[in-house]
Amino acid sequence: MKRLTHYFLTTLIFALTTALPAGADCISDALTKAAEGEHRAAAHVARNQYRHPVETLKFFGVTPQMTVVEISPGGSGWYTEILAPFLRDHGALYLGSYDPESSSEYYRRNAKKFADKLAAHPEVYDKAILGIFDPAGKMDAAPAGSADLVVTFRNTHNWASRGNAEAAFVAMYDYLKPGGVLGLVQHRGKADQVYSGEDGYLSESQVITMAEAAGFVLLDKSEINANPRDTKDHPSGVWSLPPGYRLDGHEDMKDAMTAIGESDRMTLKFMRPVKVKNESS
Repeated sequence: MKRLTHYFLTTLIFALTTALPAGADCISDALTKAAEGEHRAAAHVARNQYRHPVETLKFFGVTPQMTVVEISPGGSGWYTEILAPFLRDHGALYLGSYDPESSSEYYRRNAKKFADKLAAHPEVYDKAILGIFDPAGKMDAAPAGSADLVVTFRNTHNWASRGNAEAAFVAMYDYLKPGGVLGLVQHRGKADQVYSGEDGYLSESQVITMAEAAGFVLLDKSEINANPRDTKDHPSGVWSLPPGYRLDGHEDMKDAMTAIGESDRMTLKFMRPVKVKNESS
């Protein structure tokens, strides 16, 4: 009986957190406005056709009233540019960025780049709350149990290759309220292969296993960001493809990489379950 109660509560919370309200068209319009806004660089807007931000965020169930945590936005904050204005008036946005005091020069440089970006446009980012997300060190991105939605885009391979994916998923679980959603996009490798993450790819089953080990429940998958042309066997891994074109002596392959386009990506939605008091294991 307790397990059935847990199941029905989990199903109810999923329905409540993912069903779009009557103003779904307004949400689409607000996301589109942010994704195409003048505050964004033209090169970032041009990538909307490959990254499908409006469709992806709607799939994750975002609403303007939510508390959202974006994990590892990078130096450019591609998705931050969309989330910040969308949530600015009625919601809250926490950002788990690089540690500015990291021993890594790359992390320090990109932490500064991202912080400078936020400071330069207070009309967009003044209400965003900047913290640190370093699975090997400090992770104060958001208060425990505060988030309705945690999102992360193309970061899981980095955690896997450095051996700290477990810590990353546990931290994201802890940021969420019971019933909260984790939305994840990741370069997708071949289903029958185990990847280290060093070439940018992971199999879908690897990522699901990582999330479930931290306590998450898989709710749904989407092919919004799929690209069946991606053969996943490029000379420099995923970075051979646009926009990176890291070809390392294979410059003659640039046209072929352009024809493929950006990587094939999984789009997964997980939930931190609602736990029933005194539930047996």
